[in-house]
Amino acid sequence: MGYPVSLMAHEGQLRLFEDDLAPSNSVEPAPIPQEARETANRLPRGIRLGTSSWAFPSWKGIVYSAGSSDKLLSREGLRAYSQHPLLGAAGIDRSYYAPLAPEELSAYGEQTPPGFLFLIKAHEMCTVDRFPPHRRYGKRADSLNPLFLDPVYAAEQVVQPLVRGLAPGRGVLLFQFSPMDLERLGSPRDFARRLGDFLQSLPPGPPLAVELRNRSLLTPDYFAALRSSGAVHCLNIHSAMPSLDEQLRRMGDPEGDIAVVRWMLQAPLSYEQARDRYRPYDRLIDPDPESRRRIARFSREVAAAGKTALVIANNKAEGCAPRSLWKLADLIAGQG
Repeated sequence: MGYPVSLMAHEGQLRLFEDDLAPSNSVEPAPIPQEARETANRLPRGIRLGTSSWAFPSWKGIVYSAGSSDKLLSREGLRAYSQHPLLGAAGIDRSYYAPLAPEELSAYGEQTPPGFLFLIKAHEMCTVDRFPPHRRYGKRADSLNPLFLDPVYAAEQVVQPLVRGLAPGRGVLLFQFSPMDLERLGSPRDFARRLGDFLQSLPPGPPLAVELRNRSLLTPDYFAALRSSGAVHCLNIHSAMPSLDEQLRRMGDPEGDIAVVRWMLQAPLSYEQARDRYRPYDRLIDPDPESRRRIARFSREVAAAGKTALVIANNKAEGCAPRSLWKLADLIAGQG
């Protein structure tokens, strides 16, 4: 692979002189190697690659120019990010912690070109059955969530703002379920029934995806509930979940016009371990070539069927999400 070498060399040169650069009041893209443009031109139609969020100062020289403003990355960095030919998508993670207003979503859309896709996390009030013991929950910590799988709340606070804020075809709505105590929920069949009822009660809007952290919930009832509501399973590479091949085996042939993959966390690391091991997220620490090959193969299959493959990579997958995607793009384009 040619361009990561030159990209890393360029990044090193930038850092030699970074202290001499005047502070910037803008966010500019890093220089894009010709090899990256050529790889992008060879990608099949329908492939959309992106990172899980984008406001990382350590990506200067990788995604952003060395003089870009750290303070503006979250609000304005998406415009520079989306100029990279291999970054045709992005995950919006902050919506998991608080619903986003239509104006915020619209601002994201305005910073990106037509065809750019977002994977927007639904607010956690939709998917957390019991608030975990964390300080951000205050007095609610370790108490039941009365809005868990409440379609009225989800419609008003999640779906409708997204419909008003983003143009059709620009986003996929992801319901991410953290690990749950299944004894409180009943059987996996009970969860599948509740999930199906919830999804079918939502108003028309963007495509829906569901991501789990309990492997025992990947049952025929779960996949039937998704099919009945038009939602898709978000295939996820995560230390808590079965392999991608096993998820595909249980799921069967992908349905719908879009397939969603999140490349998150490799075993045996926990989220906290990966966070501490990989910061500041500017290089690959633990390459995972097997996951990369499997995602590439699946993405090509989806694209060959005339569908869209939306692949979102996290820094905690290998150490640096953009660098993970550069290598993945090479494989998909037939260069790896």
